[in-house]
Amino acid sequence: MLRIASGILALGAIVALASAQSINSAIRSELAPTGSLRVGINYNNPLVARRDATTGEVSGTAVDLGRELARRIGVAMEIVPYDSAARVIAAATSGLWDVAFLAIDPARATDVEFTSPYIEIEGTYLVPANSPLRRIEDVDRDGVRVAVTENSAYDLFLSRELKHAQLVRAATTPESIDLMATQKLDALAAVRTALVAAAPQIPGSRVLQGHFMTIAHAVAVPRGRPAAAIFVGEFIEDAKASGLVAEALARHGWSSADAIVAPRAKRR
Repeated sequence: MLRIASGILALGAIVALASAQSINSAIRSELAPTGSLRVGINYNNPLVARRDATTGEVSGTAVDLGRELARRIGVAMEIVPYDSAARVIAAATSGLWDVAFLAIDPARATDVEFTSPYIEIEGTYLVPANSPLRRIEDVDRDGVRVAVTENSAYDLFLSRELKHAQLVRAATTPESIDLMATQKLDALAAVRTALVAAAPQIPGSRVLQGHFMTIAHAVAVPRGRPAAAIFVGEFIEDAKASGLVAEALARHGWSSADAIVAPRAKRR
């Protein structure tokens, strides 16, 4: 009887292992069809990643999380760098990346499936010296011109919400900073951390208190990869609960004043 019971247990373990291997194979084939996990990284947002101007190396919170995701499915990570979120999302159907770290917006959800957010960031304004704009609400007035990165999460949001102010678009955040200075625009919209970093380039400028939106950042998976989307969604929930996201933020010098770890998703 003991031998029979042991045989049943052994058979059960073998079946369970085969099932796990099958699931992992299915996930791996969707997540890493080329044999490595190609991670789309927007290094234009320093909270997500930075690119070293000398070496070209990309590092940051998203890189750390991408590396851990690749480790869990047993493949190497390959970074696919972009200098704007718009260029990341434009490549969503090209097969150039397998997952990407992006801000959630309904306009982007046509071609990708988003996980729940892993961090939340404030979108606000930088205004030049002696600006009469004091509050977030002051910006949406006739005649006010706002520099913004084209097709960024805050551009998409402000395009829907602003009724009077005019958006003036640039391809990247550094270009939008230059645009504000050269065209003497009334404000610059971006994530708070980018604006704090940009302020010294525009003497006398200041970042407004408060925010016009909370930008939720998540992981995007191209549509048509359901097993991959489920696996990545579960990974993000674990990364938040286990402290991986918080540790990655702290490792790269970010505090809760810069970004907060998003709350865990509610179970359906």
